[in-house]
Amino acid sequence: MNLRRVAVPDQEVASDPILLAAIRDEIARSGPMTFARFMEIALYDPARGYYRGAAARPGRAGDFLTAPEASPIFGRTLARFARAVHAAIGAPGTFMIREYGAGTGALAGPLVADLLATETGPGAIDYLVAEIEPARVEAVQAALSELPTVSVVRDDGRPIEGLIIGNEVLDALPTHRVVRRNGELREVLVGVGPSGELVDLEADPTSPGLAARLAIESIQLADDQRGEVCLALDAWIERAATGLARGVLLLIDYGHPAADLYDSQRRAGGTLATYLGHRVGEDPYRAIGRQDLTAHVDVSAVERAAAAAGLDHLGTTTQAAFLDRLGAGELLVAEQTRPGASLASYLETRSGLVRMIDPGAMGRFRVMAFGRGLGAGVRLPGLEGP
Repeated sequence: MNLRRVAVPDQEVASDPILLAAIRDEIARSGPMTFARFMEIALYDPARGYYRGAAARPGRAGDFLTAPEASPIFGRTLARFARAVHAAIGAPGTFMIREYGAGTGALAGPLVADLLATETGPGAIDYLVAEIEPARVEAVQAALSELPTVSVVRDDGRPIEGLIIGNEVLDALPTHRVVRRNGELREVLVGVGPSGELVDLEADPTSPGLAARLAIESIQLADDQRGEVCLALDAWIERAATGLARGVLLLIDYGHPAADLYDSQRRAGGTLATYLGHRVGEDPYRAIGRQDLTAHVDVSAVERAAAAAGLDHLGTTTQAAFLDRLGAGELLVAEQTRPGASLASYLETRSGLVRMIDPGAMGRFRVMAFGRGLGAGVRLPGLEGP
């Protein structure tokens, strides 16, 4: 059972007709496109992409449930980590936080409120919202509007001293798809079938980077095995690292080290998945522009890219271990006596935390932390055991 999803009745949702027509037209002009290009259009087209509209995406009313939407206890627990980062960079009066994929502020709200509620925390916070959709900035501003010492602005990419967070962001980066046939690496492209439907087409790789990524990770796919190779990962990590003058980059996502990610027994078909109405699917060519597309993150590639960008690897662990070491259980116990708490609110919080730590669901997500300028010997809570 995957507790990231909430079962709902079967439904059939049509593709966005304008977006589908644009994809077909580009293929007609330029030939079959890479799956990365298809994913870029389907998710990020400025006018009609999945992540560019006003409709709810994460959350109970959307298509999938992330930890911040499951319960505010996620943000309150991360506040303990953020407080340690604040102390590690010298406890400035104003602490800077950049969040990629901030959405409606489900993480920002409890995280910032708890940070400001303690005497050892910062006196003020500058919250930079790194979102491609401007409306999301307004949503985060609304979520933090009652906190007078907080400034919320759209991110301008400036190097900051503070904390950068990317929760379930890397899995939605456009990815290439590959398959091994008769001992040769092939790329799975997107073409148009005889009835106008989008179909898989196999061809020679469009980039030498695909084979190079697998080679550097000592990965050789088995014959007929499929997989995803996210070449956009390196540029994303480099950009995030460039925006960190001093502090920590914290990434949380479902992923695996390369040897596990490309295991020919467990993941012979790859990890590409769709989410629509809290149901997981495997057909990326249905409900185009109206369903999420994701692939598991290559943790080895993330760590390698971060090192190349000049960041120090502070630790990689699971979300279950991370939240446990930060004291999420203590916060759950304290929930019983929080002002205004009720049995219903406690049970809802407990249910949310179960989703986050269940090893069969969110609990096995990878938490990856990288630092710059923290000095030797700095240890941050959550990354290591006692």
